Amino acid sequence: MALHFEKTEFDARRDRLVIEMADRKLDAMLLFAQESMYWLTGYDTFGFCFFQCLIVKADGSMVLTTRSADLRQARHTSTIDNIVVWTDRDGANPAADLRNLLNDLDLLGCRIGVEYDTHGLTAKNGRLLDEELKTFGKSEDASDIVPRLRLLKSAAEITKAEKAAALGDAALEAALPLIKQGGDEGAILAAMQGAIFAGGGDYPANEFIIGSGTDALLCRYKAGRRKLNKNDQLTLEWAGVFHHYHAPMMRTILTGKASKRHQELFEAARDALQAVEKVMVPGKTFGDVFDTHARVLETHGLTRHRLNACGYSVGARFTPSWMDMPMFFSGNPEPIAPDMTLFAHMIIMDSESETAMTLGRTYLTTDGDPKPLSKRDLDLIVQ
Repeated sequence: MALHFEKTEFDARRDRLVIEMADRKLDAMLLFAQESMYWLTGYDTFGFCFFQCLIVKADGSMVLTTRSADLRQARHTSTIDNIVVWTDRDGANPAADLRNLLNDLDLLGCRIGVEYDTHGLTAKNGRLLDEELKTFGKSEDASDIVPRLRLLKSAAEITKAEKAAALGDAALEAALPLIKQGGDEGAILAAMQGAIFAGGGDYPANEFIIGSGTDALLCRYKAGRRKLNKNDQLTLEWAGVFHHYHAPMMRTILTGKASKRHQELFEAARDALQAVEKVMVPGKTFGDVFDTHARVLETHGLTRHRLNACGYSVGARFTPSWMDMPMFFSGNPEPIAPDMTLFAHMIIMDSESETAMTLGRTYLTTDGDPKPLSKRDLDLIVQ
């Protein structure tokens, strides 16, 4: 088996889930999120773009229903022993096949929790599922259960995150010599991703963000490449990835000479991130982190140039995004606790002067101050 954790680690995760299910009086859980399946069993695939479901009963027993293409994938990468294949065919309704499987598992009339809040369950399949369950038993949205369990990282998971962060540092080191006048964005991306692959890492759950010139103000990946000018700005958001565990970083790097506006925005971003570090501690909340970021940027007169969130939890994630919940946004009551891996990003986009500045890195929370997982300092990088 291609397992990345000891069997005892998976057993402990299963036991935590069973306790939560008992607290919610659930007889079974229907897991559709790929990261939930990976966390619980090691099952590793992108086949969640099709219908598949991991059934977890209150006694901890599990059954996976999936397509034939993922039968061997599940056998090779997971701890799952019981795998049932639903057949691709004209007019297939895998939700009906799932209902029949639930009946075979003696779950008729039982209370069933469903993971709805995931890209692994499309709206169409969700409607099919609801139609099959409405006369079968009592179903409820239990999308929050496994994500909350995944929020606190085990020692073994922290080791993965630390390795991911080291790969993220290696990616930046590979990119820096190419960030200069005439430097090609395509070559920069290739160097970064190549360094991660060469270090034993993986594809990220979403594309790296790269943009220069006016595109440096974008916070999403887009197609198209350009070469850097003598005095240019390049925004990069990337993640070191190891066994699907992500450690994102974000920087705006300058070529030539830093403008006065760049320097002003950098100082604001650095001040905000350093202030955020002081409240990313037990006793504070995710909302407190956002409010601190917002307050510092307000003192710099940058409220209209900031975003409405300044980071989020990270861990093992799958396409289409490495962003995990909870996020740093206004009023979020989720408490900060030790052993979380959290990405904080200060993003300032001044569209009037077409000036970009970003600064972000991943932290491990502790009983005290958070620990940055990257070894890079927070200095402005001018090439």
